[in-house]
Amino acid sequence: MNAATTPDDRAVAVIRGLVMDTIERAGSGHPGAALALAPWGYALYRRVLRANPRNPLWPDRDRVVFSAGHVSALQYALLHLSGHPVSLEDLRSFRTLGSATPGHPEHGRTPGVEATTGPLGQGFATAVGMALAERYLAHRFNRPGRPVVDHRTFVLVSDGDLMEGVSQEALSLAGQLRLGRLVVCYDSNQVTIDGTTALTFDQEDQEGRFAASGWAVEHVRDTEDTAALTAALARAGRGTDRPTLLILHTTIGHPVESIRGTPAAHGGTLGPEVVARTKAAIGLDPARHFDVPEDVRADLDLGQAGAEAEKTWRERFEQWSRTFPELREEWDRCHREAASGVPVTLDAAAMNREASPRNASRAALEQLRDRLPTMVGGAADLVDSTKTSFPGEAVYTAAAPGRNIAFGVREHVMATAVNGLALHGGMVKPYGSTFLAFSDYMRPAVRLSALMRLPVLWLWTHDSIAIGPDGPTHQPVEHLASLRAIPGLWVMRPCDANETAQAWQAALARADGPVALILARQVLPNLPETGARAEGVTRGGYVLWEPSRPPSVVLLAAGSEVHPALAAAKRLEEDGLPARVVSLPCWELFEHQDAAYRESVLGPDGLPRLAVEAASPLGWHRWTGPAGAVLGMTGYGASADGATLLAHYGFTAERVAEEARRVHAAATAPATPTREDR
Repeated sequence: MNAATTPDDRAVAVIRGLVMDTIERAGSGHPGAALALAPWGYALYRRVLRANPRNPLWPDRDRVVFSAGHVSALQYALLHLSGHPVSLEDLRSFRTLGSATPGHPEHGRTPGVEATTGPLGQGFATAVGMALAERYLAHRFNRPGRPVVDHRTFVLVSDGDLMEGVSQEALSLAGQLRLGRLVVCYDSNQVTIDGTTALTFDQEDQEGRFAASGWAVEHVRDTEDTAALTAALARAGRGTDRPTLLILHTTIGHPVESIRGTPAAHGGTLGPEVVARTKAAIGLDPARHFDVPEDVRADLDLGQAGAEAEKTWRERFEQWSRTFPELREEWDRCHREAASGVPVTLDAAAMNREASPRNASRAALEQLRDRLPTMVGGAADLVDSTKTSFPGEAVYTAAAPGRNIAFGVREHVMATAVNGLALHGGMVKPYGSTFLAFSDYMRPAVRLSALMRLPVLWLWTHDSIAIGPDGPTHQPVEHLASLRAIPGLWVMRPCDANETAQAWQAALARADGPVALILARQVLPNLPETGARAEGVTRGGYVLWEPSRPPSVVLLAAGSEVHPALAAAKRLEEDGLPARVVSLPCWELFEHQDAAYRESVLGPDGLPRLAVEAASPLGWHRWTGPAGAVLGMTGYGASADGATLLAHYGFTAERVAEEARRVHAAATAPATPTREDR
């Protein structure tokens, strides 16, 4: 191993020194890939990347996603050296509470980090979404000789990323749609935590795999050669409509002799003696820590070059704005609403003509078609069933990027790409849809949408056993409880078209996180009561119906089960048991209301409550209280028509009334005398 002899070698050595110091100071981390990829990082950030560290959110910057999120120490070192507001003190605080340098990259925490990554494969698929956005916006806003959207998306992936199933979905979709500005840099070091890839991943021809899906593929055999890396990166994503795979043949752990090429290089610290020996071998002073010589800092700082690149773009952008003022107005509105939410009032009357929440949701999309020109989305090969396309709009294809995206049967990449669409900027409320039972395929990405607080929409239809003959494989039971457990995700289950209109408006207005609209397929008549009070949806829950006398029991329900609950309440009043009906379409919003409002809806703690939902009862007891009960699904459904199933499992007015009487009787029964009372 030779000490650094050229400016490039010296800069790479300094990057490696920062990586070692950062991980050693933290006492944990992943040094192997971070060290081996230092030349790649130098070539990308110093020679190729168009970014302005003084304005990391410049709209036409190149995007960089570390799907191999465990390589975060390298990313933070590169951000620091390139002039982003990531300090040496931030590097010293790696993996500590509240720091700007968490163990895996987190969007919104570190300037220059484009996406939260760490679960392998997610960053790759997220980058596909960013490339989808770039191509759509370029098609919409660019004019001949006046490009204002013209950048590339680079993503670093590992062997582990490409083992994940979502990677196959991602490369397939990107190739199908010819996302030519997407560049995947594959760290092919042939090592995983459990051993070499000979155990798990050496039978696939990765070049053939990508090429078969329409990708251009190039190899970089000597990944210490910064000139070769620079040339390959500069070519990638230029002059082709095919996405590019760069296969980087690295040696994990290089240049640390004791661990290079072994699984031991993946995670952990090197120890002070190994760090000292390695620093000395690559020309660094072992006694100095977090040391950045001024010539290296000056070499890597993108401040001036980035500012000049942005200045050139802004001059072009202003010329474009003067020539196309209507496009500029649309650009500003889309970028503003993508970040701050959409203050829109839907025509509820038009939606009320529909006979189910699913179809009412379709009417909402019809109204939004012209109002939100950069709102795009689609379904996982179920658009005719979920009713989630913009009528009259084109499909996104290799030939032209329409706003209706045919994701195919690829739920996982659909969800992750929707995250990427939102992260890109300028795309208002991107969405993905499928049957609620298949939301399981999307869950990792849905969780990350909440973690990143992305303003995306998840439209899930066919929401209960009421879908009928397709049987229990397609009938969601545990899904609502599972989704409600995700922090930051609003789960909204409207009961009719009136509530659907309000739910859509609340979802569009939210700027700080994702919203799931859970939409019944079956016919559900619009209730006069929701027409009069549905604005309560925006508070998560409200009194839908009040009996003529003070209530003796409260019936809580969400979605389609509001209907039998309301019918039961009216029957109970006729029988002399006054029952209040509460529609609770969004627990998360209801929880955010003050205690006084919640009590005004639920009644005092001693008032018996019965919750009704054709789903797992898990979670409902927080609203029913200790004196209440839940009528829900305790097992899976069956194959029969929907009406038969609802009756079989007890979701009828008769059964709800029966359970309400039982709950009321149990709550008002005289207490059994204790031994002391006797």
